[in-house]
Amino acid sequence: MSQRTVFFVSDGTGITAETFGNAIMAQFEIKARYIRLPFVDSVDKAHQAVRQINHTAEIEGRRPIVFTTVVNMDILAVIKTHCTGMLLDMFGTFVAPLEEELGSKSNHRVGRFSDASKSKEYDERIEAINFSLAHDDGQSHRDLQGSDVILVGVSRSGKTPTSLYLAMQHGLKASNYPLIPEDFDRHQLPPALVPHRKKIFGLTISPERLAQIRNERRPNSVYASLANCRNEIHEAEAMMRREGIRWLSTTSKSIEEIATTILQEIRPERLDY
Repeated sequence: MSQRTVFFVSDGTGITAETFGNAIMAQFEIKARYIRLPFVDSVDKAHQAVRQINHTAEIEGRRPIVFTTVVNMDILAVIKTHCTGMLLDMFGTFVAPLEEELGSKSNHRVGRFSDASKSKEYDERIEAINFSLAHDDGQSHRDLQGSDVILVGVSRSGKTPTSLYLAMQHGLKASNYPLIPEDFDRHQLPPALVPHRKKIFGLTISPERLAQIRNERRPNSVYASLANCRNEIHEAEAMMRREGIRWLSTTSKSIEEIATTILQEIRPERLDY
């Protein structure tokens, strides 16, 4: 199937449109070019977006696919009236039936936070991000008891991106701590972690994948060699089993899957909104 262009149009950041649209497009074997058009929050900007979409349709000879989460009805009317793409209005598809079912009008709010400066949830997320950055890769032992979760694993097993995702998306204070050869020689967890064993969650990875990742950073090094990766993974998994630490392999899992598994184990209430 030939390439199609997919637009994500929003009067906010466009993240919701992009996330939902990507999930839908992943169901099809198709080459696609993705373009996000955020902050389309005026009629003028709506006309500009429409011109870009329609120009793409002319150049490519096929209509683009357009996912939109625009909530302002005047702006949405411009897009619906003039856009030649295949328009998928996600809020219109889901909000209107819900309004009828709930017997209530939606607030048609743009974005996740109507006013970030007044949102407790937003403040908690920012605090969690700062905490996770300060406690990345074992940088600080201070206030480890304040962690919601402490991720452990060998270098490059996915601890940092998972910590930041948990902070950014779920407001969790996530520390992460590397397991290094000295820990394996002692056959013990790093001393700073021992008092917080109940908060620890382990990440592992296949030695082959680990060697591939490490070779991108430090090619042809002992650190990246398959033999060293096999040894580190073996020792890390043995330690986790000995210490009774819950763990999972990140080899073929997305950050979203890893984070959801951790939430189910550590803070299942965070899956309730």
